[in-house]
Amino acid sequence: MRDVSASIESLVTSLVPQSQSKQELVAHCKYILASNIGTAHENDTGHLAAQIKRHLLQSQSPSNASLKFTNLLSRLLDQPVLSRKPESLLFLYSLASSPRHPTSSPFLPSLHVPLRPSTTPSTTPTDLPRSPQPKGNSKADILREYRARTGRPHLPEHLLLRDTLYLLQGISGKYVHLSLSDNDQPKLVFVEDSKYIIPPPTKSLIHRLSEVGHLYARIAAFVSTQDRPTIGMIEQSLCHHLQTLLTEYYRLIAVLESQMANAPNSTPGSQSDPIGEETGLTLKRLDVWITEWRLRMRMMSVCVEGAHDAQGGALVNLIHSYTDNGDPFVRKFTDQLLEEVSTPFFITLHKWLFSGELYDPHSEFFVSVDPSLAHLQGLHPSSLAGGIDAFGEDSVSADRSDGGGGLRVWEAKYHFRKEMLPMFVGENFGRKIFSTGKSLNFIRYSCHDSDWVATREKMSNTGGILKYSDIAGLERSIDSAYNTASARLFEVFTEKFRLLDHLSALKHYLLLGYGDFAEQLMEALGPSLTRPANTLYRHNLTATLETAIRTSSAQNDPPDVLRRLDARMLEYTHGELGWDVFTLEYKVDAPLDTLLDPGSLEKYKRLFAHLWAMKRVEGALSSGWMRVAGAGRVGGRLEELEYDWHQIRITTSEMIHFIRQMQAYTQLEVIECSWKGLMEFFAKREGDLDAMIDAHQSYLDRMVKKVLLITPKAGREESLLTQVREVFSTILQFREAIDNFYNYTLSESARLDQARDAGRGVYTAPASLAHAQSLSQIRKLLREYSTAFSERMQTIVQALQSHPDLDCRFLGIRLSFSEFYRSKKDREVLATQR
Repeated sequence: MRDVSASIESLVTSLVPQSQSKQELVAHCKYILASNIGTAHENDTGHLAAQIKRHLLQSQSPSNASLKFTNLLSRLLDQPVLSRKPESLLFLYSLASSPRHPTSSPFLPSLHVPLRPSTTPSTTPTDLPRSPQPKGNSKADILREYRARTGRPHLPEHLLLRDTLYLLQGISGKYVHLSLSDNDQPKLVFVEDSKYIIPPPTKSLIHRLSEVGHLYARIAAFVSTQDRPTIGMIEQSLCHHLQTLLTEYYRLIAVLESQMANAPNSTPGSQSDPIGEETGLTLKRLDVWITEWRLRMRMMSVCVEGAHDAQGGALVNLIHSYTDNGDPFVRKFTDQLLEEVSTPFFITLHKWLFSGELYDPHSEFFVSVDPSLAHLQGLHPSSLAGGIDAFGEDSVSADRSDGGGGLRVWEAKYHFRKEMLPMFVGENFGRKIFSTGKSLNFIRYSCHDSDWVATREKMSNTGGILKYSDIAGLERSIDSAYNTASARLFEVFTEKFRLLDHLSALKHYLLLGYGDFAEQLMEALGPSLTRPANTLYRHNLTATLETAIRTSSAQNDPPDVLRRLDARMLEYTHGELGWDVFTLEYKVDAPLDTLLDPGSLEKYKRLFAHLWAMKRVEGALSSGWMRVAGAGRVGGRLEELEYDWHQIRITTSEMIHFIRQMQAYTQLEVIECSWKGLMEFFAKREGDLDAMIDAHQSYLDRMVKKVLLITPKAGREESLLTQVREVFSTILQFREAIDNFYNYTLSESARLDQARDAGRGVYTAPASLAHAQSLSQIRKLLREYSTAFSERMQTIVQALQSHPDLDCRFLGIRLSFSEFYRSKKDREVLATQR
């Protein structure tokens, strides 16, 4: 162990003769020799033996060398002498694998231990090794002296260090200049000097250091050019943070300059100071000092480049994309940058999320406002002098022509810009934020909520401080604000504006849910609607409507609901009757027109027209059946007409069955089931105004699709509805033919009675025997209408049975539950074949 220590000490003395920490170097060398450096894993003897055998087979060894090695290895493994047998095999294998070069010098001359003069005898120069003896100067000094004797010396490092510090600030130095290349790219120009030279390694190091200066100049130029009030708030925040980082960079440059000022300046030919070289500032030490800032400058430069093409939320997205990086330094730097840059975004988000106010002068937020609708704020009629009565049709049309309909304001005033949404928020939460702000804005301006202050304070208490470092808290705040705003919106619509009362009124009046009201209105308006449309007046219709309301259960509805109900006539053409143009109208105002928009009210009117026509046919068949039943007593004495009346009763029964099944289907299976689903949605009180609008539209679309029997075939959506309307027309024509036949029966019965009285000698007044139509014509019309009804019913039933909607298919089964029309059609086919 003493020989090893002496050899290590001699080696250190020969390589570093003037070191101040020689004992530390010797101790470090001993530590390296005693450590397991180079053996990261335990050697595998079997694997090592296989490698040695492979080497023996590939080398110019005897053919039995592999067998000899196997025998020797087995004997070695059995011997307990060596404790590190794998290491010994590895050492021998390394020696055998290393290339051999013939040399006349002794083995490892540079590691030769110098002899001590006190313990060894003097020897002649021929006995000493050929390696040079250590001298007083280091190898660096010897190299420097050699260069001074043979050519131009190197430029002193402190001069290059001064220029390098200038380059770090984007300034040209004395020996190194910054210039632009042909493609406007910066490049370094080293000034040629007749006395000194700059070696290539030093130039490469200066090039490496100048990258930081180039990035600094780009960032500083961006910060200076963005200092104007027209840039966005997020860009201003980015510039402020970059300026803060550049201030730290200036502080580092000042520290480096102070260290360089304290370092000794060496000149060519002067003796170097070893202590100064170890403690002073050099180019290599400067590179170490500047390494972290090089990474920072690169990240800052990337953000600067992205800021030219992105703004607002898109710029935040660009910076956030660098957080998915495996380098911990990049992630930490990006998180710190985002914490500062996203501050304006979170300020805007807080105002929108908890106040419904959008303050975004530079269009950086992911919510934008339509300039044409920005000035529109909802105006509830209760704030007018005349209340709901002042909210006439003219004001409604004027408001809608101005683009201020409630639904249009809700849907078009604010827009969701997905490209400006930060990725750390996510589209799902972004939609919630968008909906929450819209709801609060709607509550504040369109609903004129008197409890708005309390609502706002409640939401602000749940909000807290929004920041990038607390994404989980941000998500909780978004959910809480969304639920609070949605609950308040439901409460305002259902309690303050009585939305459910208005929906019930639409169901009771326009969908004929009040049966007694519909009967009274039909009975009162029936005689008037049979006249031409141009003879009707709106005030007469309105008076009749009020009479029907007072004589039915509708009189118990709230006065606000009854005031909104009105009777009017649609635009008519020459020849149309009152039945064709009469309709009921329900007036709504803001903010109810957001849910009950003009398009929805048109659908209600369309449903009313169909249900009103069905109610008219039902009334006609009811009165017709009473006439058929009365005709049995009169026509019983006319045996030649008994068969005709029997056929009329059969056809009328088919028509009554058809109209009753249609009414049961529309009122029970469609309207009531749809209404139940809508009420279940309002009972849950989940979702925002968009969900409320969607639920009402689904309710309305389902009724339109099923009541009007809409088919999905393009161009033939209303083919079934057209056939049903033709059936209605056929029933009414058949009902008119029944009246004619009934009148003929009465005339014939009166004629027979007069003839019997004359035979008995009793005088009676002569009866009018003038008939507009003969019996044969009436019978022909009855057969034609009955046949047309049967044929159309067969077509309708067949179309319903193949309808894609399940409820419509069940309606087809109910209309022909015993396959009546199919068997009837088969009988007609057999009759024609005979």
